[in-house]
Amino acid sequence: MDSSDSPRRWSPDSWRAKPAAQMPTYRDADALQRALARLARLPPLVTSWEVETLKRELGDAARGRRFVLQGGDCSENFEDCESGAITNKLKILLQMSLVLIHGGRKRVIRLGRFAGQYAKPRSADTETVGGVTLPSYRGDMINSVEPTETARAPDPRRMLRAYHCAALTLNFIRALVDGGFADLQHPEYWDLDFVAHSAQAAEFRRIVQSVGSSLQFMQTLSGRGVAELNRVDFFTSHEGLHLPYEQAQTRRVPRRAGWYNLAAHFPWIGNRTRNVGGAHVEYFRGIVNPIGVKIGPPISPGELMALIEVLDPDNEPGRLTLIHRFGADAIGAGLPPLLDAVRASGRTVLWICDPMHGNTEVTREGFKTRSFDRILAELDRAFEIHRECGTVMGGVHAELTGDNVTECLGGARGITEEQLHTAYRTQVDPRLNYEQALEMALLIARRMAQAGT
Repeated sequence: MDSSDSPRRWSPDSWRAKPAAQMPTYRDADALQRALARLARLPPLVTSWEVETLKRELGDAARGRRFVLQGGDCSENFEDCESGAITNKLKILLQMSLVLIHGGRKRVIRLGRFAGQYAKPRSADTETVGGVTLPSYRGDMINSVEPTETARAPDPRRMLRAYHCAALTLNFIRALVDGGFADLQHPEYWDLDFVAHSAQAAEFRRIVQSVGSSLQFMQTLSGRGVAELNRVDFFTSHEGLHLPYEQAQTRRVPRRAGWYNLAAHFPWIGNRTRNVGGAHVEYFRGIVNPIGVKIGPPISPGELMALIEVLDPDNEPGRLTLIHRFGADAIGAGLPPLLDAVRASGRTVLWICDPMHGNTEVTREGFKTRSFDRILAELDRAFEIHRECGTVMGGVHAELTGDNVTECLGGARGITEEQLHTAYRTQVDPRLNYEQALEMALLIARRMAQAGT
């Protein structure tokens, strides 16, 4: 959206005139300006043609022709910018997408929560650690998780480190994909040990064998490899929470109209920052990228329609994704009125279910966790509600990792509260582990096959 086409004048910094939630306060204003000036001169992380490609594909998903798999860490850490962690993220998204393609019989858009997910909203400005009250940890882009007053002070130099870690992550992912890591014809690249513990072991092995047989058959007929399956696309996404960082990488592109956020293909607005009169909505309304908005309680149909009018006034296909996050107990009452209001308006948006954030709980020992059964229950109910309302459930958004952490309860190995400490590594929100993520993909694939969606 170009500022000249907007009903209100817009510029990359016009958000500064609006109330901004979840923003850190920097002690050294000069250091902040130096960091932002350097960010503005650095090369873009993504390209405008990649952004436009994703927007077209998301438009297809809104019409039920594709399905979105959006997943990754709740908050990336600088120390995880290394080959093993990045490879595992890529691997789990590849395997989940294979299951979804097989079950849903449609193309899958792989949208990673990586290469930029370094800032997180918090429910309070302070937290108590070891009896000491400190500024809250807001992600590695802002401050350090180390529980000291100095480490918790927002440091603008961290934005530059976040950029460099994002660039390194993207570079390695592109190299892996180009080098054949994503080749569906080479399952030896993929660790399938999880199936030994999973109740769905036979089903997953059957999927892998079926895909392998189909590829072999196609190659036999054509006499050559199926090139399109040797390389898959990955797009990046993160919550556009830290607006100075986003503004610094918002650029005009030669021979294209409008402003692009070139820090990610798909930035989104969180549930805590979706105030229609706030700074985040003001920033997002002016960029050309496809964008998402997390919607959960409390939100009314009127508030949602006001957001849609501001963020997607032209009803552009693929422009706006609504990521609903209600929780297993609240989705039945909360989601249908929103679906009905949008459908009655004639708007075309992409609906995605986030079954993670509405199902967060804290154990007696103080571990923040999520029940895998409740996650699956919300997903199952979301498919049913969309079917009843005549709308398309076009994707899933999940916090997950390719590692065998113990952060969410349940799953194939039946993780209990007493076992959470075994490999509890998250610094913010609990993630599905490798096995749980694949189990969830199998459920989604079955629902897609049943619904024919």
